[in-house]
Amino acid sequence: MADYDQAVFATLLGALPRPPSPHDAADSAALLAAVLREQAAAGLEPVTDGRLVGPSFSDLATPDAAATRWQATASLTERAVKQALPGPYAFDVPVEAVIEVVAALAEAGCPLVEIEESGLERLGDAGERARFAKLHERLLDAPGGVHMSLSIVGGAPPGEAWQAVLELPYQSLAVDLIDGPDSWNLVTRLPGDRGVIVGVESGRDADEPKEVLLWGAHYAASTKGRGLARVGLGSAGSWANLTWEAAVRKMGLLGEAAQLATLPPGSELAHAVDPRSISARRAALGPDR
Repeated sequence: MADYDQAVFATLLGALPRPPSPHDAADSAALLAAVLREQAAAGLEPVTDGRLVGPSFSDLATPDAAATRWQATASLTERAVKQALPGPYAFDVPVEAVIEVVAALAEAGCPLVEIEESGLERLGDAGERARFAKLHERLLDAPGGVHMSLSIVGGAPPGEAWQAVLELPYQSLAVDLIDGPDSWNLVTRLPGDRGVIVGVESGRDADEPKEVLLWGAHYAASTKGRGLARVGLGSAGSWANLTWEAAVRKMGLLGEAAQLATLPPGSELAHAVDPRSISARRAALGPDR
């Protein structure tokens, strides 16, 4: 099993579309095997269940159910399997219930739990900031034993709320840089000893150029002396509305970019990318701007 702390990794930060027949049968093991196989083929790790098994993502499972579901997924692959959970702020789930699920996952052997939050534009209000901070401080104050990551989906928090997010002692931070380009303000201020996953491959059918993905990885690595070993590339938002073929293609792009990002400057890297396709503006705003 590869170590997801090695440079540079690639992972999913949202849902996948359902694989087509013959993988769309009721057999959840066959469905999971197809989803995990494509992630592994693309070089992604940690891998996920694609949020295709179990109840709706916004419905927090019981601790036993969450642990059983994670174990079923982990039994089908040699790669590290993470588990994403709905955050107590955006999804209005009881923080104590989230703590219980995290504890069950840790006991089952889950190496990484990803807490997803959205709607952080509301943190411009001081009361909302205080509520957000209190919920996550309580969540992180619980006994751990598992890598805890905060995943921010959609728009970035306003300027006065950046510090409230940065002060939370999550071991890594994942940000959507397509819907929330201002999230770079979080990345550039995040302490260099903490990991960052840059969500740069959008849920649009069009692909982001791999040069843009490479720029995102290297820029994140340059902040606070972070280095490539603490940087990952991820999807930006859900891919659930894509075709399965498009999702597989995008997974391949993420995996390829992660591999290229580790190459030293030289002819091999030069042959793999088109230097004319990237500029600071294009990388920051995307190919359609």
